[in-house]
Amino acid sequence: MATSSSAELSKAVKQQYMDLPQGDKVQIMYVWIDGTGEGLRCKTRTLDSEPKSIEELPEWNFDGSSTYQSEGSNSDMYLIPSAMFRDPFRKDPNKLVLCEVLKYNRKPAETNLRLTCNKVMDMVENQVPWFGMEQEYTILGTDGHPFGWPNNGFPGPQGPYYCGVGSDKAYGRDIVEAHYRACLYAGVMICGTNAEVMPAQWEFQVGPCEGISMGDHLWAARFILHRVCEDFGVVASFDPKPIPGNWNGAGCHTNFSTKEMREEGGLKAIEESIERLGKRHSYHIRAYDPKGGLDNARRLTGHHETSNIHEFSAGVANRGASIRIPRTVGQEKKGYFEDRRPSANCDPYAVTEAIIRTCLLSEEGDEPVDY
Repeated sequence: MATSSSAELSKAVKQQYMDLPQGDKVQIMYVWIDGTGEGLRCKTRTLDSEPKSIEELPEWNFDGSSTYQSEGSNSDMYLIPSAMFRDPFRKDPNKLVLCEVLKYNRKPAETNLRLTCNKVMDMVENQVPWFGMEQEYTILGTDGHPFGWPNNGFPGPQGPYYCGVGSDKAYGRDIVEAHYRACLYAGVMICGTNAEVMPAQWEFQVGPCEGISMGDHLWAARFILHRVCEDFGVVASFDPKPIPGNWNGAGCHTNFSTKEMREEGGLKAIEESIERLGKRHSYHIRAYDPKGGLDNARRLTGHHETSNIHEFSAGVANRGASIRIPRTVGQEKKGYFEDRRPSANCDPYAVTEAIIRTCLLSEEGDEPVDY
């Protein structure tokens, strides 16, 4: 399996330099979403002291013509610090900062979906919306071949790999463990992880997060995963169907609840939300992957624990439905529901915004309302 040349460089030699004192200076890595809506970019600047809040971080800029975000003749884009985390790679007092991107005219870049998401979240703050997202991904070699798979064939059929233990069942656990610990250090609300149904496929869960913090924490967790994989010389893929055929795709199941849903008798509010979602299926499919549903069409076939992309369905404990109500929620008559439609490469800002618009703002039709 092909790994990157960078991974072959001596980490022990690098560590000699990383152990050097950095004085009072602090390294701040600015992270942003590029013009694909999926890729992440980053660059670092030095500050004179450790920032204690996001307000202490200066705006910055970058060349948008090299990130699919502008033309070369007018290429400056602005980075607006939005969420700050501890840096698990350079360690304290250094920081990772997730940024929004604005164009030359200070309007949001096309792939800056955080701005409108934040506005919508503010409108329903009193309902205390909680989210939890289950991010599936596949570990690949730099040649695109799944990690640990035979060079000229396939591993044994699916069955023993989900939550599996052992060298013949769990492919790449070192990456998973490193990512988990790095997220905990950074302050990302990671709450679990497991091996998935396809070999070399894994999942981590982030949440519960309130409002806009869901998107912030999932994007931070994705960035950390890419950086961990860089150190190991492999690639993390969020493709919703990385291997065609009789293999599971990769999703980003999204769990949602409000204060009302979590209280006694909350099942009624859950059922009302599901009814609204059913009337707006095509709008959600468009919002649930970066290509307006084209990526998810490869995954949502009605097979491999998915619903059919053209049909809406809901059921208790049904993993073949669009919306799953967990068994305990059905019994206790309160809690949350799971939307199983978002793809692994979805933008969490778009997904959570769509859910709020339909379930809490009672929007209808195929277009979002402009507030």
